[in-house]
Amino acid sequence: MDHPIQDIHRKLVEKCQSGDRKAQYELYNAYARAMYNLCFRMLNQAEEASDLLQDSFIDAFTRIHSFRFESTFGAWLKRIVINKCINAIQKRKLELVDREIPETYPDSSNEDGIDEEMLQLSVDRVKKAMMQLPDNARLVFSLYLFEGYDHTEIADILHITESTSKTQFMRAKQRVKEILLAMPDYTH
Repeated sequence: MDHPIQDIHRKLVEKCQSGDRKAQYELYNAYARAMYNLCFRMLNQAEEASDLLQDSFIDAFTRIHSFRFESTFGAWLKRIVINKCINAIQKRKLELVDREIPETYPDSSNEDGIDEEMLQLSVDRVKKAMMQLPDNARLVFSLYLFEGYDHTEIADILHITESTSKTQFMRAKQRVKEILLAMPDYTH
């Protein structure tokens, strides 16, 4: 890479690399909330998300000397957090179903007569519905929708096929829609 990535927290990271504890605290405060939310979305357990957040920062600060500014610190930290979440889920002995599914998917554009734009759902309602998904579906849904990974990247991260990632996302999206429509405060 010819030019290092611009990182708004570069000076803080450099101070952390020099052992500055105050800089570590500032960097923690800059990212803790976003990384906690990521942990919670993936794990669906507040206490486990808090523990994993702390473990992630310990790992990041332990390995900060290896950070070379080839990405932003936030992207580097996010990858650590996602990997820790995946490991935690795997420790729960959950197995992602790896079925080969044809690359064609039914068009769900308006089969049930529901206009998705009409739903006008709040983020909180979507998050509540998402938390009712099984771990594997919630993981793919969160990585794709909230974290911006594509299905190829998700397949690589979770060690599943791209087809499985697409299928899991499609099913999770449909299930979230069903949950939202069943919520009592939904108005037609």
